[in-house]
Amino acid sequence: MEWNFETAENLARALRAGDVTSEELTDAAINRIEQDDQAINAICVPDFDRARDAARDADRGRGRGAGQGGDRPLLGIPVTVKESYNVAGLPTTWGIPLHRDYVPTEDAVQVSRLKAAGAVVLGKTNVPLGLQDVQSFNEIYGTTNNPWDHSRTAGGSSGGSAAALASGFGALSIGSDLAGSLRTPAHFCGIYAHKPTLGLAPSRGMVPPEAPALPVDLDLAVVGPMARTARDLTLLLDVMATPDPLTSGVAHSVTLPPARHERLRDFRVLVLDEHPLLPTGAAVRAGVGRVADALVGGGARVERSSPLLPDLAEAGLIYMQLLASGSSAGFPQARYEELRSRAAGLAEHDRSLDAARLRGTVLSHRDWIEVNNRREAHRHGWRRLFAEFDAVVCPVSPTPAFPHDHHPDPLERLIAIDGVAYPYFDQLVWAGLPTMPGLPATAVPAGRSSEGLPVGVQLVGPMFEDRTPLRLAELLEREIGGFQAPE
Repeated sequence: MEWNFETAENLARALRAGDVTSEELTDAAINRIEQDDQAINAICVPDFDRARDAARDADRGRGRGAGQGGDRPLLGIPVTVKESYNVAGLPTTWGIPLHRDYVPTEDAVQVSRLKAAGAVVLGKTNVPLGLQDVQSFNEIYGTTNNPWDHSRTAGGSSGGSAAALASGFGALSIGSDLAGSLRTPAHFCGIYAHKPTLGLAPSRGMVPPEAPALPVDLDLAVVGPMARTARDLTLLLDVMATPDPLTSGVAHSVTLPPARHERLRDFRVLVLDEHPLLPTGAAVRAGVGRVADALVGGGARVERSSPLLPDLAEAGLIYMQLLASGSSAGFPQARYEELRSRAAGLAEHDRSLDAARLRGTVLSHRDWIEVNNRREAHRHGWRRLFAEFDAVVCPVSPTPAFPHDHHPDPLERLIAIDGVAYPYFDQLVWAGLPTMPGLPATAVPAGRSSEGLPVGVQLVGPMFEDRTPLRLAELLEREIGGFQAPE
């Protein structure tokens, strides 16, 4: 039997039934990587010897039965890990040549959880330089190609993980998301990903090379699961979403409530496909339309507008300022002074996304607090909206996967939307919609473009109600189909 594209749920069932061993699954995954990854370049740091050892341990553990480690949720299932997570004995570089030889001695908390749950770690997946791109390429490991079209990107920064899943290299992966880094690669590669509520899953050990692996409350970024089905996302999120033992006081403990509904016809959904700051390409609008039609066909209450929706233009500008503020924190002083001078020269009435990013790079703490207060107003707006709706369906990105573009200055790159060029980083406005207020969002496949490229949408849910968009994703998968292996 071909096991490489089976779901984690089915693999767990087959392992429990004795239909296959973890060693067989691991060998099959490694053989596929060795056969196909030269063209994809998703697995940048293989760890096959330790994976085979872990698989044999899993098979022995299953024989000991429940109560002795034989009932762990991911026991014997091959998985991958984004390169940015610390894995003891493997390099963590974030694609930065200066750190090509840095090898941590301790696993990130989420890697420890994977191993404790019984998963078999095949290796680490490729990322962009410093995790700061919508593509995954760097001088150390090269370029990750989209499995559907090798001339196009698999996305970033969790592009290696998305490409690995789409190629059958393991059943699950863990990534991170600050600017769509889980959801955009999922959309580009035709898989599933979930951006958890901000702060739900601890990120300790998912840190730049040589940085201390300490607990930290991140402003926008999260860590989260990637898979080939919605149910597998939930399986992995349940492993990831418990408090960090170093900070596990009452204030950090969160029990996720069940999904608001179990049947599609009970959901109240707001559908969006237009953004005031950037056009949405026809292929992506068509994907949103397919999902909307499925919702209507399943009896859900679907609306296309609501006066409760927070101002999307203001939301995009707030997001870009907060994103740029965090990204520039480590800039050299000379570079910071240059940017501050440029920001001072902006026209007061300039409300473009480019201007928001430039202003964000030099925000004082006083100014940051003002922007953050505006974010809190938006969070309250979302709370009011989710009193009337259960989820929001919208694009992840305005286009399907775009051709590789490795111009050394990302600010000189452009993104083409239906033949019209826009600034490269403007494409982040849809990804930023749930990120700025910290909401959960599940990326799901929504068909293919006329060129045969995957198209996805995101299902945005209420804060700390992650199971609601995950359940909606599962119900939609039954209606419109889900992951398909690249031809």
